[in-house]
Amino acid sequence: MPLQATSGAASYDAFGGGVPVAVNYIEDVFSTWLYTGTGSAQTITNNIDLSTKGGLVWLKNRTDANDHGLFDTVRGAGYRLISNTTDAQNYSLNYVSSFNATGFSLGAPSASTNASGKNYVSWTFREQPKFFDVVTFTGTQNSSGTGQIVNHNLGSTPGCIIVKPITDTSGTGYSIADWIVYHRALSSPTTQYLKLNSTAAIDGNSAKIKAVSDTTFTAGWEIGYTGIEYVAYVFAHDAGGFGLTGTDNVISCGTYTTDGSGVATVSLGYEPQWVLTKATSGTYGTTNWVIADNMRGMPAPPTTDKVGGLFPNTSGAEDDNYNRSVHPTSTGFVANQYNSTPYIYIAIRRGPMKTPTVGTSVYQANAYTGNATANTTVAGNFGFPVDLMLLSSRSANATGWADYGQVFLDRLRGSNVSLGTGAAGGEDGGWSTYNAFDVKNSIGWGLYGANSGDSYFNNSGGTWVARGFGRAPAFFDEVCYSGTGSATTQTHNLGVVPELMIIKQRSGSQDWPVYVSSIGATKIVVLSSTAAETVNTCFNDTTPTASVFSIGNGVQTNGSGSTYVAWLFATLTGVSKVGSYTGNGTTQTINCGFGAGGARFVLIKRTDTTGDWYTYDTARGMTTLTDPYLFLNTTAAEVATLGSVTTVSTGFALNSTILAAINVNGGSYLFLAIA
Repeated sequence: MPLQATSGAASYDAFGGGVPVAVNYIEDVFSTWLYTGTGSAQTITNNIDLSTKGGLVWLKNRTDANDHGLFDTVRGAGYRLISNTTDAQNYSLNYVSSFNATGFSLGAPSASTNASGKNYVSWTFREQPKFFDVVTFTGTQNSSGTGQIVNHNLGSTPGCIIVKPITDTSGTGYSIADWIVYHRALSSPTTQYLKLNSTAAIDGNSAKIKAVSDTTFTAGWEIGYTGIEYVAYVFAHDAGGFGLTGTDNVISCGTYTTDGSGVATVSLGYEPQWVLTKATSGTYGTTNWVIADNMRGMPAPPTTDKVGGLFPNTSGAEDDNYNRSVHPTSTGFVANQYNSTPYIYIAIRRGPMKTPTVGTSVYQANAYTGNATANTTVAGNFGFPVDLMLLSSRSANATGWADYGQVFLDRLRGSNVSLGTGAAGGEDGGWSTYNAFDVKNSIGWGLYGANSGDSYFNNSGGTWVARGFGRAPAFFDEVCYSGTGSATTQTHNLGVVPELMIIKQRSGSQDWPVYVSSIGATKIVVLSSTAAETVNTCFNDTTPTASVFSIGNGVQTNGSGSTYVAWLFATLTGVSKVGSYTGNGTTQTINCGFGAGGARFVLIKRTDTTGDWYTYDTARGMTTLTDPYLFLNTTAAEVATLGSVTTVSTGFALNSTILAAINVNGGSYLFLAIA
């Protein structure tokens, strides 16, 4: 018998025919999708297949106090359950009108799901072994029942099960209409439970779920009463099943206890994008359930940052200044909640896990003219969640802009902070009135708030370019961390060895050290400077690996008590290229291995002597007729050329007769290009 590829290696069964095995990624089974209600029917396209795979859609009006709505494919479109009440399900196709192969559709109008001009969040959980399952069953027990066995298709032992009666239970004579929550991390999970619709602490008076296995759970009589119909939402825990090897975890159900300051550090082995928490006992045990997610705002530590809080047990609008929640790290999260309190949680891994194959799925740019009004589209709807925005005033005449140059805004640090590349200054938290980083729209970046027409981002008639980057394996990752003052390593999730790393102290006025693989870990160049490469121990003289990067004990990358952000880039075939070239004083083509479209973004810096940081993009033009550049290291307006750096089919071309500085004979240069 011939050898066959093993399923652990990639995508084939072992012996017996080489039958393809599907590789599972979190982005195929879970989505947080933000949308604005239209008051008329609309379709939400989040690329989750609900029509053939099945699953749950959970909706909440963020703007107003309206009920949470939970809709699943097993009960069918239109059937709503409300997590903040004990009500039986009700029906209206004005809610979720259909489940689709790429998402779901909404009817109109409904205040809780699709009112005109209101902001909403949808959380979609697709049925998938080792992640999530939906089960319905009819009870067969009375108060003396010994337990009802219910089958599920999770393929692993559940970490959490949420059960709700679908039908009216008032005729039973018992108060059994609550949302009952089994959680593996309770101290006695088969005799204790929580209620999703309540702030109540642990209740241990009777067994709700008596046993769990990888194929069944056993319901006690209060969630299996004779003749009552129920739905159960079944969540996995650290069951693997995802990624190329099929061993990656994407969902965890655990517990932690905060210290006397209300802080706890939780290790998951991955960065989360969605976390549900509940205090379970003690002084603060009777507090809200809390959902945090990275689309509405779940910034990295420091733990004093605020998040967008929504509470499954209340109908309240989003609390966009909520300060008792969780903050993601590259390996888990830091909780900033009530002091000395035990909590349970469900955490879901951040995506994407799949390596991108085209540049347009992780990088887009838009050149726009300011209109002095709040606008969700003026900067660009890019078709993917933007994780990093490089925003530039092309004319450099914006009020207050002289201190910033080109500005970095990113999702992980939060919507109200910026870092300007034209100086060494620390993070500016004064941008909250502009709310420039998008937390209202899942496919791009917008301008919001009362002052969004101000000249910082959107002055009337001003010219701007917005360049958006999405985090993805082997392309781009971001890490926020706190310095220790001692040489150490930081974990990242790039999945490959970084070739370009930009680090900035957030809490102080330090320069921007940059690691470049072509000059090695014993030297740096500085993003806010024209200086040539210099010997420096910022990266502890240690080449990064596919899982960590090293930092020395200096204040530029690791000052004790200081906070930092690191942006990491790598070469990905057909998508990005980090490289170097030697100038020839005339013209030359830099082959990046791209397809016919060539490079759409190029960053260039001379390293052997002084030289500016040049940025080019096709949104403004990279042709022989229009080819303007901007400097990252200054606040100067863009400079127009007629073809100094142009797009060619395999990458980009240099013409030193147009601009000598980017191709000096014998000069050494670094570059980052994106297709």
